[in-house]
This record gives sequence, C-alpha cells and structure tokens, in this order.
Amino acid sequence: MGKTGSRTLLCTLATALASIGAAQAAPRMVTPLPAGWRFIRADPEGAETPTLDDASWQVVTVPHDWAIAGPFDPNAKAAGENGFLPSGVAWYRKTLDLTPQPGRRYFIEFDGIMERSGVWVNGHHIGYRPMGYVSQRYDMTRHLRADGHNVIAVRADTSAAPSSRWYTGSGIYRRVRLIETDDVHIPQGGAYVRATAISDAQATIAVTTDVQNDAGAATDIKVELLLTDPDGREVARTVTPATSVAAGRTINLPAEIALPRPHRWDINDPALYRASIRVLAADGTLLDNEDVRFGLREARFDPATGFWLNGRNFKLKGVALHQDGGAVGAAVPLAVWRQRLTALKAQGVNAIRTAHNVPSPEFLDLADELGLIVMDELFDQWNVAKTPEDYHLFFGDWHKRDTLDMVRRDRNHPSIVLWSAGNEIHDSAYPVQAKAALRSILDIVHAADPSRPVTMALFRPNVTKDYDNGLADMLDVVGQNYRENELIAASKQNPKRSIIGTENAHNRSNWLPVRDYAPFSGMFLWTGVDYLGEANRSGWPNIQNPAGLLDRTGRQKISGMERESWWSDRPVVHVVRNADPAAAGPATDGAGGPNQPVLPTMIAVATPKPKVSLFDDWTPQDRSPHDETIEVYSNCRQVEAFLNGRSLGTLPINADASPRRWAVRYAPGEVRATCRDPGGEAVSSSLRTAGKPVRIELKPDTATVGSTFDDMVYVRARVVDANGVTVPSASQRLHFAVKGKGQLIATDNGSSVDHTPFSSPDRAAQNGLAVALVRGTGHGRFTVTATAEGLRAGSANLVAAE
Repeated sequence: MGKTGSRTLLCTLATALASIGAAQAAPRMVTPLPAGWRFIRADPEGAETPTLDDASWQVVTVPHDWAIAGPFDPNAKAAGENGFLPSGVAWYRKTLDLTPQPGRRYFIEFDGIMERSGVWVNGHHIGYRPMGYVSQRYDMTRHLRADGHNVIAVRADTSAAPSSRWYTGSGIYRRVRLIETDDVHIPQGGAYVRATAISDAQATIAVTTDVQNDAGAATDIKVELLLTDPDGREVARTVTPATSVAAGRTINLPAEIALPRPHRWDINDPALYRASIRVLAADGTLLDNEDVRFGLREARFDPATGFWLNGRNFKLKGVALHQDGGAVGAAVPLAVWRQRLTALKAQGVNAIRTAHNVPSPEFLDLADELGLIVMDELFDQWNVAKTPEDYHLFFGDWHKRDTLDMVRRDRNHPSIVLWSAGNEIHDSAYPVQAKAALRSILDIVHAADPSRPVTMALFRPNVTKDYDNGLADMLDVVGQNYRENELIAASKQNPKRSIIGTENAHNRSNWLPVRDYAPFSGMFLWTGVDYLGEANRSGWPNIQNPAGLLDRTGRQKISGMERESWWSDRPVVHVVRNADPAAAGPATDGAGGPNQPVLPTMIAVATPKPKVSLFDDWTPQDRSPHDETIEVYSNCRQVEAFLNGRSLGTLPINADASPRRWAVRYAPGEVRATCRDPGGEAVSSSLRTAGKPVRIELKPDTATVGSTFDDMVYVRARVVDANGVTVPSASQRLHFAVKGKGQLIATDNGSSVDHTPFSSPDRAAQNGLAVALVRGTGHGRFTVTATAEGLRAGSANLVAAE
C-alpha cells in the first residue's frame, strides 16, 4: 500500500458488508499516496506538464513540510511570524499507474496543502485553493490517460509572506489519497450522522447522505445503513425507499434508525460507534459506500450554569493549540499529538481549541479516541488583514466554500461541541461589514450542522461595542479573548447569553473569575504547547512563542505544574524553587515565561520577558547559605514540606488557588513536599541538589515504536551527576546516533533561541535536557546513543515494529 499503482480497500468494508446481500460488490477503493513524490523547491517552467523530466528532483514522502529543514535566517521574508524559517514556491509530482474503467470515478484528495495551491493531472489544471488548511478533493476522471500513465503535479506557494502570524509549514504537509468510486457516489463530506434524541433506553440516529450521479442517465438508488457498537457488534440496520437521481444531479437522502441502549461518548469513556453507509442500485448492486465513526452525547451551553455534557455540569478546562509539532514542523506524526494530548489530559485539560484553523482529520480522530472536547475554529481573519498577504485577500470569494467544506468534513466528530467562526476578527471595527460576514458564516454552519452552536473569539468587544450593536448576540455562545471580567459583565447585562472564554492568560487572576462564576462555561489557555513562530514581538534570535503548559518536546513546564494543581481531579503535588517570591506567581501569557507579572494581555505580550525566578531544581548558582523559598502547587487539603528530612510544617490549601510557600535558609540536599490528606501520603514531589555532570541518561517514552510516518517516540536525554540528578546548568552538545532497525527523525531541546536545524544529530542540552525523535525501519531492535565530550555516553534499546 502506498506504492505507485497499488490498490487497497478502505478498512474491511468489502468483506464486512458483503454479507448484507448486494447483488454485486463494487465498493469504493481508497489508496493512500504517501510515497514516490518528486519534489523541487523552485518554480520551473512547465512543471505541470507530463513530459517534464523530473528525474533530478528529490524523492520525498508526504506528509512533507519542506520549510522545517530551515535554515533559520534573521532576514527570512516571513520573519518572526514564521519563526524565521523559509518560505517560497515548491512543486510535487507523482506518476500513477492507473487505468480508468468505464462507470468509475477517480478523485485525488489532499487533507492540506500550504498554501495557494494548484493541482494538475496530465497537464490539465483541475483545482486551486488559496487556504492551506482546507481539505481538497478533485475529480480526475476525464483527464486520465487510457494507457494508465498519469502524472499528478502540485504547486504549493508560501512566497507571499508573511501570510500568517505563526509558523504554517510549506508544501503537501497533510495526507493524500486516491479515491475510486462508481459514477453514482457519495461526494466529499456527504455523509452526516447525528443523534436527534438520546435516552438510556434508546437513541434516534439521523443519517443524511448526499448521492451524486455523474453517469449519463438517471439511476434508481436506495441507501442501506448498518450501525455497529463500540465492540464491533451490529446493533441496527435500515434501508431507505428507492428514489431516482437524475444525471448530473445530487440528492440528499435522510434516514432515521433507532439505536437501543446507547453507550454515550464522554470525556472519561469515549465510546465510538460506526455507521456503514451503502448506496445501492434498485437491484441491490453496490454503487458506493462510506464508513463513518461517530459518538452519542448530549452537549449544551446554558446561560445560567455553563457547559453540560451528558447531564453533568463542569468547566471546560481548555487550551489553544497551533498545528505545528515542534521539530517535525507542520507535517506532524500522529504519535506527536498522542504524546502531547495525553500529557495535557493527564494534567486536567479536557478541551482543545484549534487555533486558528481546522486541524488535520487524524487530530480530530485522536481527540475522539482520547475523550477531549474540541472547539473547531474556521478563520483567523475575514475581510480585514492582520498580515498583508493573509486570507483577507480571499475571504470574499472563498469563505462560503471553505466554511462549508470544513464543516462537512468535521461534523461527524463527537469531540467537537462548538464551532468558532473566527479569532479576534478585525472586521468588528466596521459593524455592518462584520455582521454581514458573520451572518454568512452562521447560515452555512447551521445549515450544514444544526446540532452544534457557533461562537467566535471577540477581540475588543467593549471598544467596538459588540455587546451593544448586536454582533455578540448573533452568536449561539458568546466568546471573548482575555478580560474575563468584561465577559462576566456582558453575561450580567444580558442573562440570556451563554459565555465561554475563547482565549485566556495563565494568571491566577484569569482563572478565578472562570472558576467562581457559574455561567462561565470554561476557558482556553493561550497556549497548551510552545509553538514555532509568532516571535515578531520578541524578535531574533527567538523562533517561537514559549507560552505553553508543555514545551516543544512535550515536557511539562512549571506553568503546567501549577495548572495541574488547579484542574486535575487526582491528588497533585509539585515542588519548585522560587527565587523571587515577592513577584507574581508562575503565570505565562502570549510572550511570557514563568513569573510573568499580572498585566493586561495586550500590554503583557508586548512587554519584555521578566527574569525567570521559578526553577524545578534545588541547585542555585549560589551554593552558600542564603534565603530561598520552597513553592508547592497542590490540590491536597494539607501539604507538608521537608528540607533534608526536617519538617518545615504543614500548610492548608489556599481558597484563592495561590501556591503554598515555605521560606528557608538554603542548604544543599533534598527538598520534598508530601500530600497529607487521608490516602494521599504516597503523592509527593522532591528536588535534589545536583553535582558535577558525569554522564548522559537516555529514556524513551515507550520501548516499542512502529515504522510508519505516524509512528515516533521521544528519547529523552538528561545530563546527570554521579547520583543521577539532572544538572540544570549543563549545556554540553550531545550527539545522537541510531544503530539497527531505527532512524533518527530530529533532535530538539525546546529552546527559543537555538538555531541548529532540527534534522541535525547534534543538539546542545537546555537546562541539562534534550530529546531525539526516532522511529523504526522494520521489524527488529535498535539502539539510540548520545555522546558528549567529558561525559559518559548514554544508550537506550528499543524494539521496532513494522
């Protein structure tokens, strides 16, 4: 699968559905197209023509982000917005050994091309999309050659830079597939499954299926629907009455089916059903089929009490996420998202806002599987620009189609409970224009998906009078970025408004209003993970925005430790060293690190980062006796602190969520904090003083890793002393190597100012830490080693799976 000309059936539909009794099985065929693409970072004349000699072009696999290879350049055209990484025009070409058959349609589908993309088949231009985040499906049928030699050419253009405020990547950075169907088929996004009623005894499942007839004559068809439960057992089946589809027309066929004893999808029990949808001819011949995974849940936003899921009222404890995966750029293996989302959920995060665009389909699949709630966002700008070359140039011509395509693609995901029409849209300064644009988006979303509400991240609503001129009240749920007390005032001004914090800073002063005001449905922190780009305010040499709960390598930061103590349902204790307890707590915001002062957001993001005073070590530069402060983040009712085994006393939890602190005279050794709640004594955290660096310790996140694009594992390196304590001052340059059935993908250390290419096997330790990203190359074993001058080498053994 994936080689030129290969054919694979989608999942196991051909065998699973054959038993239903079709007279002749001709299911759709889906072939992933990851391999064999020819690539050039240039704009050669005639690159779309089938006769072009591309033998000298580089051979790559997709997903592919060519910009992440660098180099980092202070003079890069896209500058800090794009992390000082390159932009420009690139071409991809692939030859398909595909012989078209009568009565069949052939589509090529791209999940994302960054950006201003054009697609050609055998020299014929078949499509163009300016947006880089929208999925694209093109019908190639009439341009295919009968001899089977077919050339696909793709032009991806990020030369109009900057066209975004964060790192976007460049090229065919998401998945590609060939789809073969009958002339009578389900178009892209044409299958929609939702529950219209749910009780413990029964759910009513409504399925609407678009059927498109590209044949030369009318066809009588019916739709057969089979539902299977989370254990794979058939639980319901129905068939629609026969109807006729005229040639060249598309009809919508609704069906309802009763599902007994429904198993609800929930954040702690993400149960997923499957709907197998089959388009049949009047004689039972199978024309087309599609498999849709879905979940049953009751989600609603209440103006008085906030968010409800399946009869439970709780806060959305969310984070915003950009699409890059750090060292891998925008072409992100699923393993990266699994590591990050699992780590975020472990510290109490239950919701994700996709900022500021729809994510990849597999990201949403993973959110479904992990039980994470999603706000799926559509746009970062409408008609008014944020950067000179951004989507505002295309909004008027393209937003209707882009909105419809994005909603139709994603609407079956149970994780999505809320659509966002836009982020900090500057059109709001022109209310007539803004309301017309919003009405256009709302009408499309509500028609395509009547099951979910729509919000948007209002920018400065009190400045542009959104709460007075009617714009805010066009929304199903009113969202506002930052300024939580303004949103509370808007709620009190009109108690019919449901409200959500669409973007929020990390300060305790931002959390308490959300926590303590019942109508506040929740918040989405900016941001969950450090991300490349948006470094224009800080400027070179900075390449990223370090505002995450996790760093670029998926490691929990001190801000994440504090957030976990506020958001987690399990006992949590984290101990850190605070070298400046007089300053504000461990808040971060758009540009800040730990200990950012509490400032209005738009001031804070433009303010130089203050001196870091919070450390997850007990190794200050000054080893002589001096005053230090032990700071503890915990949700335990009582916590006891110790210095070298001597109790410093027990402190109760603070009602205002502030950390507990113990002032001590520094002495080398060990600091420890322990939960003293009944049954919580095993929950503790400790820091030890580090000595001189002696060796490198390697530890993989998992011991087994696969060999496909989506497989990857972080091998985490620590520079440690003789007792195995991480040396925070260690900055040796580590050299990573892989021997056996594995390969090195990239290295990283989470630094904002390291300009070493991510593909380099050499990486300086940052605070004594670095990572290697590796995957398998087939079935067998492999060893990862890390060496550095003056240190004993480290190694880790892994097992590779095919």
